[in-house]
Amino acid sequence: MGAFDKRKSYEFLIPLERGPRGNTTEQVERALRSAIVDLDFEPGEFIDKGAVCLALGVSRFPVSEALARLAAEGLVEILPQRGSRAARIRLPEIRESMLIRQALECMVAEKAAELLSAADMDALRENLRAQQEAVERGDRPGFYALDLAFHTILVEGLNLPRVAAVIDASRANIDRVRRLLSSPRRHTVTLAEHREIFHAIETRDPQAAHRAMAAHLEEVMEELGRFSAEHADVFVHT
Repeated sequence: MGAFDKRKSYEFLIPLERGPRGNTTEQVERALRSAIVDLDFEPGEFIDKGAVCLALGVSRFPVSEALARLAAEGLVEILPQRGSRAARIRLPEIRESMLIRQALECMVAEKAAELLSAADMDALRENLRAQQEAVERGDRPGFYALDLAFHTILVEGLNLPRVAAVIDASRANIDRVRRLLSSPRRHTVTLAEHREIFHAIETRDPQAAHRAMAAHLEEVMEELGRFSAEHADVFVHT
């Protein structure tokens, strides 16, 4: 089997388990969303519905429905007479999503410096230890999960479910960007930035925590600007 044929087998999609009737579309949607966010489907890559059906063991209807839902989220583009493809990343949307994240997460960092419990401080400390280990062994997926967990500990530790929901809603395209930027150098820089945030929280300095979080998120946008200039075909600039 050639590289192209192997690619079309979509081996990254796991056949669905048979569940209650009526939830097949939701399962297909979750599987395709994960594949798009994880960059198994690269930005701009066309998605072969037939191959998806074979890989997941489903009919075409739930695949079509799932793609339509993901199109409404901006993760899929449906092109008449051509098919569906993983959406290219729209830079204006990323900038807007990052503004939302920056406003909320800087506030979260401030409040964490004032209110975060000792138990959550310990969780952050353990998370940073695990991040260091992930960097040392070059574990990209592991570091990515720990990066998300670091920010989640802050929000959940303050019991801010509505804030968490808004951050999560803006995360899908941002997560694709973070995976594109993933590299050993970026992980080392991120770990240092997380340690700055933690130090400000641990020393109960709200303004320093705000500044450290802002610098962390601004650095992501600056790196994205450099990357997008070098890989213009992955992005939509307007």
